[in-house]
Amino acid sequence: MDLLGIGTCNGNTSAVQAARNTLGLLELSHVSGIPVAIGSGVHRRGAEVVHGDNGVGGVELPRGGEPDPRSATDLLRDLAQDNPGELHILATGPCTNLGQALRETPGIADMIASVTVMGGAVRRPGNVTPHAEANIAGDPAAAAAVLGASWPVTLVPLDVTMNHRWTEADRAALRAGGTALHEALADMVPVYFDWYEPELGVREIPLHDPLAAAIAVGDLSPSDAPRLPLRVDPEGAVREDPSAPSAVRVVLALAEPGGPAILRRLLTRNQ
Repeated sequence: MDLLGIGTCNGNTSAVQAARNTLGLLELSHVSGIPVAIGSGVHRRGAEVVHGDNGVGGVELPRGGEPDPRSATDLLRDLAQDNPGELHILATGPCTNLGQALRETPGIADMIASVTVMGGAVRRPGNVTPHAEANIAGDPAAAAAVLGASWPVTLVPLDVTMNHRWTEADRAALRAGGTALHEALADMVPVYFDWYEPELGVREIPLHDPLAAAIAVGDLSPSDAPRLPLRVDPEGAVREDPSAPSAVRVVLALAEPGGPAILRRLLTRNQ
């Protein structure tokens, strides 16, 4: 799989800061040539408590290249037109850019091979309200448009991500990778441990975005992924609704347990 482009959005941090973080991580990865475009959306105030003032746990990353001059939506449109039927989208933040692309580029959904969205709480409580998860609640209207469009959508909600976690031992194993990238990633996670420990009663962190990424590229296979009719309400809750216009593949469980197996796969991807 080739990574053709990255678009940022406002969410855990600002879209501008997210672009700086992404370019810094690409620099640490010794990867060049991937356009990083700045998108839009609403910055979720208070997210700094969870993600640090700069969105990556306060870790100072090296300065990478410059952002692409196009907006994230324009970059997505260009990539879709250049790769019709071959582009797989992974959304790990609010769906603002995707919703905007659906409005501005008629027919773009038919150009996309698949969309994987980390977000939602379908059969369990949310994490920003009793029913809503942060990414969906960040732009409910865009999320509703994305889940209702004609492209194939896989939703990776809290129902599965909360059940697969890393411990401090996993963080140590990550750092043991020995590169500057591994060290930076390991330094990012203490703020997440601090946030989740009072809630979970153990010093563990759920693997929200990593699980969605691993599912998107085929490294992890769901054991329970029904197609469900879903509707997004104005507050960002994702609800099963038989009258919804389309069905979405919802990952509720993985074919293998969490922990060491998932850790090994993520570490292999980072080496």
